[in-house]
Amino acid sequence: MKFLSFLLSLLALITVSCKNRISKQITTTTDTNTLLWKISKKGSSQVSYMYGTFHLMCKEDIVLSKSVDDAIANADDVYFELDLDDPSTMLSGIFFINMKADTTLSQLLTADELKRVSSFFKDTLGTPITMFQRMKPSLLEAFMYPKMLACKNSSGVEQELLVKVAAANKKVYGLETIQDQTSVFDKIPYSVQAKGLVKSVDSFASAKKNFAEMVTNYKAQQLDLLGDALDVDTEGLSAYLDVLLYDRNKNWVKKIKPIMESKNLFIAVGAGHLPGEQGLIDLLRKEGYEVEGVK
Repeated sequence: MKFLSFLLSLLALITVSCKNRISKQITTTTDTNTLLWKISKKGSSQVSYMYGTFHLMCKEDIVLSKSVDDAIANADDVYFELDLDDPSTMLSGIFFINMKADTTLSQLLTADELKRVSSFFKDTLGTPITMFQRMKPSLLEAFMYPKMLACKNSSGVEQELLVKVAAANKKVYGLETIQDQTSVFDKIPYSVQAKGLVKSVDSFASAKKNFAEMVTNYKAQQLDLLGDALDVDTEGLSAYLDVLLYDRNKNWVKKIKPIMESKNLFIAVGAGHLPGEQGLIDLLRKEGYEVEGVK
């Protein structure tokens, strides 16, 4: 279940009376090196916050500031990419992680490529690939990420946020469903995903180094550098960023706009969704919102 939760988050938790609002205590900054952003609109008393997450890192590296606690306390409702508070969300993912039309990995790779991938999964990951022949190839790459960490005790920022959200007794919702998220990988040719898997296996040492750099940039709250990383075609998927990120960003903005008219939200999504001209920060600004970094 822990693996499936991470796997499906790659794409990578009670209303408070007005007298308890604490948004004014949260200090904004013109510095763009931050993961927490305040969302407001002229003429409206509603204030929401958006936080960029990282789906898997060493547990001791996950540090959530008091500003995050205050932003959660300020919220009427909390939105993650998925409704992580609902066990059925993860369980239902089992039905959507496989390729359509009974496609298997062996149909997409040469015999030599399949042998290299199989050996890597068995020897390095300790997982027989035969058990996952039908899984969408890009999702198979999720098996690699725990091996890229320099620690055994890992977690995701979402999981740590969920603890705080539960303590604050907030209702959790999802910006999309498991089916929405996994169907993204039906829009990218399985053959492209399979070749990307082979490339990741063959260059695992390099991928591990790149992943470490991403973690470093995340810990330093360097959103621009995280955005730049999306343009590096490491898995052959850069041509599909519209499907992976940008279209989803637009759909999320459409969903939260009417809700933010009457409620304060705390929104937590992968940090890669925030920066850039088609990132959530700029998209919300184009909709007339003031989006400010929080110190």
